[in-house]
Amino acid sequence: MAKRIATIERNTKETKIRLTLNLDGTGICKAESGIPFFDHMLSGFARHGLFDLDAQIQGDTEIDSHHTIEDTGIVLGEAIRKAAGDKAGIVRYGSALLPMDDSLILCAADLSGRPYLSFDCGYTVEKIGTLDTEMIHDFFYAVSYSAAMNLHIKKISGFNNHHIAEGTFKAFAKALDAAVAYDARISGVLSTKGTL
Repeated sequence: MAKRIATIERNTKETKIRLTLNLDGTGICKAESGIPFFDHMLSGFARHGLFDLDAQIQGDTEIDSHHTIEDTGIVLGEAIRKAAGDKAGIVRYGSALLPMDDSLILCAADLSGRPYLSFDCGYTVEKIGTLDTEMIHDFFYAVSYSAAMNLHIKKISGFNNHHIAEGTFKAFAKALDAAVAYDARISGVLSTKGTL
């Protein structure tokens, strides 16, 4: 079975990012973005999805967190799409209902080749650490579109914004891990079209 590893680089006037993703890892993460809470979220994503992630991220955080987080989402989405390859033999769909203390987060993903994001998490603070909470939506929007993934994320309950955010990244990790898993019963790709 081919290794499902992808390295993506993105260099702009606002950010410089080099990211390597291994879909068949063990949860090892090295993430340095200059936004500590975002690094914590990426670490949770890698650990709970059992992905290996090495993300070297330089951005104009002296302005705000926008460009850094959005561009990281673009690069992670591209890495997911490249690492998944032709998607032959994978389950394609994944979902998770993840409790994180007071919060309960639903995430469902379809590696359909068609991008779409539905995001309903209702943060009640503007920032968690130095991360702008509105950027969590923009991160997942960027991931879903560059990965060509249908992605639904919804807060079922919760009031602590840290827990809601952390539950969101962990639920996404579990849903993606389920979606990229192999099933020996699947011949080719799981689509009546014959392609994803």
